[in-house]
Amino acid sequence: MWLNNVLETIGNTPLIKLNKITKDLPCTVLAKVEYFNPGNSIKDRMALKMLEVAEKEGKIKPGGTIIEGTSGNTGMGLALAACVKGYKCIFTTTDKQSKEKADILKAVGAEVIVCPTNVEPEDPRSYYSVSKRLATEVPNSWYVNQYDNLANRQAHYEQTGPEIWEQTEGKVTHLVVATGTGGTIVGTGKYLKEKNPDIKVWAIDSYGSLLKKYFETGELDQKEVYPYISEGFGEDFIPENYDMSVIDAFTKVTDKDGAVMARRIAKEEGLFCGYSAGSCLQGLIQLKAELKKDDVVVVIFHDHGSRYVGKVYNDEWMMERGFLDVKTFKDLVSGRGSQKVISVSPEQTVMEAISLMKKYDIENIPVLNGEFNVGAISETGLFNKILDNADIKNEKIKNVMEKAYPEVAFETPVERLSSFINKENGAVLSKDESGLYHIVTKYDIIQSLSK
Repeated sequence: MWLNNVLETIGNTPLIKLNKITKDLPCTVLAKVEYFNPGNSIKDRMALKMLEVAEKEGKIKPGGTIIEGTSGNTGMGLALAACVKGYKCIFTTTDKQSKEKADILKAVGAEVIVCPTNVEPEDPRSYYSVSKRLATEVPNSWYVNQYDNLANRQAHYEQTGPEIWEQTEGKVTHLVVATGTGGTIVGTGKYLKEKNPDIKVWAIDSYGSLLKKYFETGELDQKEVYPYISEGFGEDFIPENYDMSVIDAFTKVTDKDGAVMARRIAKEEGLFCGYSAGSCLQGLIQLKAELKKDDVVVVIFHDHGSRYVGKVYNDEWMMERGFLDVKTFKDLVSGRGSQKVISVSPEQTVMEAISLMKKYDIENIPVLNGEFNVGAISETGLFNKILDNADIKNEKIKNVMEKAYPEVAFETPVERLSSFINKENGAVLSKDESGLYHIVTKYDIIQSLSK
């Protein structure tokens, strides 16, 4: 039997047991993997619900324009609904969000306006303020306001909560959610607690967000607020979707820990999830002392990793922020100081190159013409040439040199360096910050990987 449109595929996402990362926890951990929704995130649920409620209440008319401030995922859900129902979309987002999110929104027909992150919500430049202003300027438009729109949490009360209860056969003991608007955690948590008041609902917050302190003290402390890198959760105000009585505990997760855990989930569990999934699972691990043997924990994996290929899943991005502890070209040569690489010029003789190989016990020498990498001399290559012609020792290097060694960035990870090494090419070159060449050979790589 076929479906009438893509919106009918929303919901009924799988609950998948985690095995490797959680092996040291005493309980069963199940991931509610929400990227199986058509827009690849849990936000599809509430986006459609909010639109359906708005239609019933007459807040949007046929051919109207949907306007919302979104980190990307809510926008995607709204855009899919707009495609099916015939609406236009204008979304505001922040410059903190990944470029992939904005590109995806544009791909499904939305207009995207990028606003600065580091401004107060009331600032006219903020993505909250810009979306509100547009809603007053654009004819026949509807401002969604996912933060204060209670249809947000209603969607999860009607869908996400019942699904988890049924999928666990009522055995769920804990719900763990990286929370932003409050819709998922409150709606899902409220339903589950009505089924079993002993179920614990744990919220994961980011450093730089004020949610945790507000939960604990009731104080809106703006001193808690500062820029952070984690995406999709944490807030600098309290949306109306929150009912803190549903939540039992908050814990904060660092930007680094969330990003590193997201990559672990992909590599160890085969689930290519977004940033908040890593933070959610990391938060659970931070609370492991509260867990018992027979507990059944459900963690929400909110969205898909494709939203973050330029960030969390990009080695350079991770290394620039100190999130990725990997060895690089720079690490391999750091012990050598700033000594100049042993090289020869095209005008020197093969005999001079052989003498350098003997003196420094090396097998690979780059050929440099001034500052330019023009060729290479290797022990293996010379051996083969000398077997054919013993007089080659007196030849100039430019007549017998091999192809130049590849050049890479100084921060290139060791694992990537190995792809440049083969039978014909035994080394890789790179320039440091001062412009000096350095060389890494296959033996340097083998030694680094064996440590």
